[in-house]
Amino acid sequence: MTTTDNTAPTVEHGTTVFIPLNKLKKHPKNARKTPHSEASIEAKAASIAAKGMLQNLVVEPEQNADGEPTGFYLVSVGEGRRLAQLLRVKRKQIKKTEPIRCVIDTANDAAEISLDENVNRENLHPADEFERFRELSENRGWDAEEIAARFGVTAHVVKQRLRLGAVSPKLIQVYRDGGLTMDQLQAFAITDDHDRQEHVFENLFHNKEPWIIRRDLTACNVAASDRRAVFIGPEAYSEAGGYIIRDLFTEDRGGFYEDAALLDRLALDKLERIAAEVREAEGWKWVSAHIDWPHAHGMRRTYPGPVELSEDDEAAYAAAQEEHERLTAEWEDADVDLPPDVDQRFADLENEIERIDYKRYDYDPDEIARGGVLVVLNHNGNARIERGFIRPEDEAPEPEEDESGDDETVIDGVRVNGDGEIIGEDGEHDEGGNHVSALGDEEREEDGKPLSDSLIRDLTAHRTLALRLALGEQTDMALIAVTHALAAQTFYRGGGDAHCLEIRPISASLGGHADGIEDTAAAKALADRHAGWAADMPRDVADLWGFIAGLDHASVMALFAHCAAQTVNALKLPWEQNKRHAHETTDRLATGVALDMTAHWTPTVRAYLGRVTKAQILAAVREALGDEAAERIADKKKQEMAEKAEQLLAGTGWLPPLLRTERPAWLDNEQPEAAAMAEDMPEADSAGTVEDEPFPVAAE
Repeated sequence: MTTTDNTAPTVEHGTTVFIPLNKLKKHPKNARKTPHSEASIEAKAASIAAKGMLQNLVVEPEQNADGEPTGFYLVSVGEGRRLAQLLRVKRKQIKKTEPIRCVIDTANDAAEISLDENVNRENLHPADEFERFRELSENRGWDAEEIAARFGVTAHVVKQRLRLGAVSPKLIQVYRDGGLTMDQLQAFAITDDHDRQEHVFENLFHNKEPWIIRRDLTACNVAASDRRAVFIGPEAYSEAGGYIIRDLFTEDRGGFYEDAALLDRLALDKLERIAAEVREAEGWKWVSAHIDWPHAHGMRRTYPGPVELSEDDEAAYAAAQEEHERLTAEWEDADVDLPPDVDQRFADLENEIERIDYKRYDYDPDEIARGGVLVVLNHNGNARIERGFIRPEDEAPEPEEDESGDDETVIDGVRVNGDGEIIGEDGEHDEGGNHVSALGDEEREEDGKPLSDSLIRDLTAHRTLALRLALGEQTDMALIAVTHALAAQTFYRGGGDAHCLEIRPISASLGGHADGIEDTAAAKALADRHAGWAADMPRDVADLWGFIAGLDHASVMALFAHCAAQTVNALKLPWEQNKRHAHETTDRLATGVALDMTAHWTPTVRAYLGRVTKAQILAAVREALGDEAAERIADKKKQEMAEKAEQLLAGTGWLPPLLRTERPAWLDNEQPEAAAMAEDMPEADSAGTVEDEPFPVAAE
């Protein structure tokens, strides 16, 4: 018997009736005292909207104190569904008088059946839930948003369940049987390749931590933070048919690019397009694109030199500078943010000034005609364009000597031609075999005979001695002379013959000793500093002395320091056994310059931890974080221990002893003296005090 109750008629136990929603109340004996969550009510409302009321409510008529019906009904079972319908009323999806299917129960105790509904109910096993969601997606063609709308959950939750449902059925069954935890199953869901999932599972042995599962599943993939992935971007990679593995259960920082070979090809193709654009725009003889820096290229490099600007550029530069200065003076004291149009004008003027400044330097046309460009993928995921490389076969030929044999020279007073034949053998030879001209002294002088080699050596030896004495007494000139000798050989081809100091700067290439070192931030900074100096150098080495002599003292010191820095060699090579004193000097130099290697190097698996023993890994962790941290990873296998140690050591500043810088003794010695002096000094009332910055020392 089914009826619709609008007048609160008397109904029998077990009768199904349709009661207006506004006539239903929560039963005071309902077992659930903790309110339903908003998410639960939201999910029920979405389900009812999509599929209707699949379960009826169980109610009993409300009675007043005299035992008379009030016309309302108390919900014993189904309070959550009643609240879901009220939510739909609030959203104007139904009216408050919407008839709700209910079953009358006047025989059972309301508290008992309310409790029974919640106690004698077993939730669906999560694995079944995941698989059913996947079937809805595959069989009905519903996407995550459609499923989410029908079940009142977020699309992200649906995607997670779909991903878990796509795990290998073998592993799903292991999860059902209790052989895997939810965290472990989520780790396997990082990829939908069942063969890989099963292979990794079979090789886990006793250690099944989620992070190890994720690591093994992505071992052949490329992290989104990799410079190649940053350079290409997810859109271009996906358009080329690549698939990005996303971990829906952890922060994956953009996921993992599955096809490393495709990523390499796309990166190289993009670099080659950039190289072609540079060649077309600038006219270089050749261009070459590389993902990694070709450290053994064996080519000489040239740099742009200063050039005169055209009259139009000079005028445009002056106008931009003048307007920039005017705007700066006008707005420098303003307490408000710059108006958008003024801010944009500042940006336009700065871009114009920078554009014209860039034109003040250019390569020699001959160098462009013979030289080329290397386009390399930088460490930060940008294209690094390096110009001015000259291949050995493209070097300008040396001037050929005259082979006619007609050139004359004088050797110890004897004139000979280019073929070594004596010209005019008239005369006699002395006892030493030297030729003696038959002409008299006056005739020889008139003949314009040059000085003999022996006399030239004699005179220049005296001059060398005097120069050594004088240069040692003039420190400023000594600095210029040494800087000139270093710069001539550092920046010019054949510069070794352009100076008179027997100083030979040697700069060892580091590319063959540390893989990828040219692609680091430090290498780029050094290259940029070198290029900056090279751009300021005169094109002809003969003009170098005047250039250096014309610099202010600070600039000479900076150039000197740069040239000297190029010669530093702190390498320790196994076949060099007799450089103990050199290594000691390296340590003193590091202390002197306050070298802080934490700014340039971190202990990663690739850089250090994967290349030392387990005992050395534990020693590093123990030294940085203490015994407890070391004990936590002591029972792990080598690779896992190294990876865990990398996470633990991150941000600690720990360095291996070989990279540490000793605190200078003079700094410790001066602290007590400085403190004593400070006590004797009067207090400064107006001047602010500045404390010495601490000397950077690696974690001990």
